[in-house]
Amino acid sequence: MIVIGITGTLGAGKGTIVEYLVNHKNFTHYSVREFLTVEIEKRNMPVNRDSMVIVANDLRAKHGPSYVTDQLYYQALKTDKNCVIESIRTPGEVVSLREKGNFFLFAVDAPSTIRYERILIRNSETDQIDYPTFIQNEEREMHTSDPNKQNLRKCIEMADFVFENTASVDELHLAVEKVLHKIVK
Repeated sequence: MIVIGITGTLGAGKGTIVEYLVNHKNFTHYSVREFLTVEIEKRNMPVNRDSMVIVANDLRAKHGPSYVTDQLYYQALKTDKNCVIESIRTPGEVVSLREKGNFFLFAVDAPSTIRYERILIRNSETDQIDYPTFIQNEEREMHTSDPNKQNLRKCIEMADFVFENTASVDELHLAVEKVLHKIVK
């Protein structure tokens, strides 16, 4: 079983890579966002980025920095199929998944103006924000010394493969395909 983790900045194209892996390479998708949404709803909180951060940080503080992705990994292990875990946010998640073996971390990034335009088009529950809030949210998640909080910059630095997603979807798919030829035997 190959496990690919996806990290990256807000609106960079994590979901686009996931869709490609699921639809064209038969990977099974495990979503941190979906896992957290279930927990947020259990807590009767609004489903937004602030709640995502609060709940994720709480779960990590109670159970360890890799708790959420470990739970998703254990679900995947039961299927023994290639899988993609979307939205790796802490270095502890990367370390834990690497220790399990056959893990590759993909990071995706693009300039903030392009990414903001993408989230406006995507229009999910957590994307209905103005540009200054978008930048503020990203900055909050970009770096910290607390192992239980988001540190996207460090996760991106830890990536095995980094995709600069400034062109077309087809070009991103081609870049992913080239990497898959290196790692999928």
